Amino acid sequence: MAGADAVSEDEVRVSTLELFFDLVFVFTITQLTATLAHHPDGEHLGQVVLMLIAIWWMYAGFAWLTNAVPPNRTALRLPLLGGMAAFFAISLTIPTAFSGDGVVFAGAYLAVIAVHTVLYMQSASWTVTGVWSFARMNVIAGALILAGTILEGGWEYALWSLIIPIFVATPALVPEAAGWIRPSHFVERHGLVVIVALGESVVAVGIGASEIDISSEMLAVAILGLMLSSAFWWTYFGGDDEDALGALRRMTPTRREFYAANAAYYWAHLLILLGVIAVAAALEEAIGHAFDPLEFALALALGGGTALFLIGHAAFRRILGLSMHPWRALAAALALATIPLGTEASALAQLATLVAAFAICLAIEGARGRESVPA
Repeated sequence: MAGADAVSEDEVRVSTLELFFDLVFVFTITQLTATLAHHPDGEHLGQVVLMLIAIWWMYAGFAWLTNAVPPNRTALRLPLLGGMAAFFAISLTIPTAFSGDGVVFAGAYLAVIAVHTVLYMQSASWTVTGVWSFARMNVIAGALILAGTILEGGWEYALWSLIIPIFVATPALVPEAAGWIRPSHFVERHGLVVIVALGESVVAVGIGASEIDISSEMLAVAILGLMLSSAFWWTYFGGDDEDALGALRRMTPTRREFYAANAAYYWAHLLILLGVIAVAAALEEAIGHAFDPLEFALALALGGGTALFLIGHAAFRRILGLSMHPWRALAAALALATIPLGTEASALAQLATLVAAFAICLAIEGARGRESVPA
């Protein structure tokens, strides 16, 4: 494997500093969830999507970075902590990034890019030319965000949206000589981010419950919300992470495979994270109104967020060349079918039906899987 130096991929594990770094992402997810929960409309959904696209791009970039440059020296750890501070500044501005604090968001974003670029320069497997192949695109994306926040109005949304084709094109510019990832660290690193996001769905229930009295309906929504998060966990970690590890190990360090790995772990995971955020936002608002009909936006967030998580996970498996799970496709369709139940009946009815449908599909899938295993 090119670029692994003297350290094999199996010897590289996620460090405690990386776990500490993830604490910032907890806050990022919390801020995005709160924005959507307090303003469940199309405009704020668009803002959350654009901010998540930008933030997740650089956050995932740091996962690639620490895979190539393990933070095992003070000279690497201190800049990484600086990048963590810049990410924290970004998270603080999320609620007002489109209404007054966009320049702070963009400035912190450019600082994150600078730290990311400098640290990549210290990787033995990357030349200056190789680093600049993607760093310049990151700088352009940051500059577009800054220009949008300065111009405001429709320009802000237009310029922020231009970062999407930039992120699509960037992996194709990385030279094949740059080396390859260490699969075990890479899979573990992204799995921890998913765990962090799922933890936010639990936190969202706690936030929603903090201002209301303990009651049977509140406990019902809380427990069902935890069960839904457990179903998400089962979907992602019930053996699929091991399948993904095997798929990465079978890949070869070519530009095409690099693009596929990026698509699986950036774009597909973007859908997974957005699905978790949508569900968490719906749960935060639903817990205090369990027997009331939901607004259409919140019912859509609950059912559509679940479907989006499953679609993102299906895309993840598809991109890596793994077999598909038809019962999970049925669960996604059933999740969307629960939306009218939320708007016409109640939040509790939609959530209970959603959890039951999801659990039944996973149970049937597990039973079919055991039947297919030879004795």
